[in-house]
Amino acid sequence: NTLMAVPLFIAMGLILEKSSMARKLLTSMSSLFHNVRGGLAVSVVLVGAMLAASTGIVSASVVMMSVIALPLMLKAGYDKGLASGTVAASGTLGQIIPPSIILIILGDVMSVSVGELFMGAVLPGLVLVGLYIAYILIYSYLKPEIAPVASDIKSISLAEAFFSIVPPLMLMVTVLGSIFAGVASPTESAAFGVIGAVLLSALNKSLNFDMLEYAALESVKLSGMIFMILIGATAFSLVFNELGGSDLILEFFSHDIGNVWIFISVAMISIFILGFFIDFIEISFIIVPILVPVMHAFGIDPIWFAVLIALNLQASFLTPPFGLSLFFLKGAAGESIRTMEIYRGIIPFIFLQFLALCLVIIFPDLVFAFL
Repeated sequence: NTLMAVPLFIAMGLILEKSSMARKLLTSMSSLFHNVRGGLAVSVVLVGAMLAASTGIVSASVVMMSVIALPLMLKAGYDKGLASGTVAASGTLGQIIPPSIILIILGDVMSVSVGELFMGAVLPGLVLVGLYIAYILIYSYLKPEIAPVASDIKSISLAEAFFSIVPPLMLMVTVLGSIFAGVASPTESAAFGVIGAVLLSALNKSLNFDMLEYAALESVKLSGMIFMILIGATAFSLVFNELGGSDLILEFFSHDIGNVWIFISVAMISIFILGFFIDFIEISFIIVPILVPVMHAFGIDPIWFAVLIALNLQASFLTPPFGLSLFFLKGAAGESIRTMEIYRGIIPFIFLQFLALCLVIIFPDLVFAFL
């Protein structure tokens, strides 16, 4: 079953979280961009993208970046809003950049190939990374005081940078490449990813029994939570369908309204509003199955629609008052940053996510480029 990949990708992410990979990645990236205004924030986005492609776990990425990157940015004199917004938004890239847990769940719920879903999400994910970087560079250029040049960051040799960046990059390419090439299923690639994460930890001299025990226990807890929600959501869907709920919604959109763009707009707005209050897993298991019959009735491509939903659900991690990334960031940052500064800093990144969503709606080829 596709969902078997979930606990394996979670374990892979947790092992990498406990290794010193993230710290080395950030040190290397920061030294490469230290002469660029806003370069430290750009390096945080790039490291966030690499962590997303290596771990796929938002909570782990946000906490790691909050502990490692946020103090560096504040010490360099960065505006607290920009610093917190960059860390929170970069940490949530694991929602859209494969191997994302949400893409695996959507693949199962919508009965589409997870491999194709991963391929469809690559370019939209990179577009979002590009938008974040463009915003940071333009904002830093217009208001130089919010992002000083971090001249005090020590430069490292190209060899050090190579050995910090290339191993996780190789793991990412191997895991995703095997899925894209059709050599392995997502579950098999996830199993290979766990082995690769253990080897990377050994390479970083951070592998020990306590780390493996932590990864195993946390994987069981997180996977158990996901599967318990799945059981409850399946029961809800069965009752909802038996009472004729899905037929009512299908009739309303396909006959009473009959406009595909109104359906897409209502679906996206509903998911965005629900993201303020409930978790992405509940939305995926409860709301998405209600939308699937209407999607098929309108002849909407399920891969494209799933990527739209994944991009939309990513915003749910950043929207107050219940955005999980904001809680992770505040919890890890402590008293160094106020909640209102986090809210202020995250708003531009939510708009950038909307822009990315609109671009994928207007240019569907962004999803089909690698298919």
